[in-house]
Amino acid sequence: MSEQWLTSLITDDAQQGYELAIKLSRMGVKYTQPSDEVRGKLRPVYGEDANSLIASSQVIAINFQTVSAANNYWRK
Repeated sequence: MSEQWLTSLITDDAQQGYELAIKLSRMGVKYTQPSDEVRGKLRPVYGEDANSLIASSQVIAINFQTVSAANNYWRK
């Protein structure tokens, strides 16, 4: 079992929500490929590939939708 890092999807504002969405996306990659060495070797490959970067943006957007909904879209 890994360390608990996600205690809530609730954030103070949309900026923090977006940052959480990025963290969720990064942690998803880390859980999928736990080897730092392998991720380091792959980074230059996908970092220069437009399709991979677009796919990463899509994952972040999906996670941001989830965080936004959890925060009732920051309506007061």
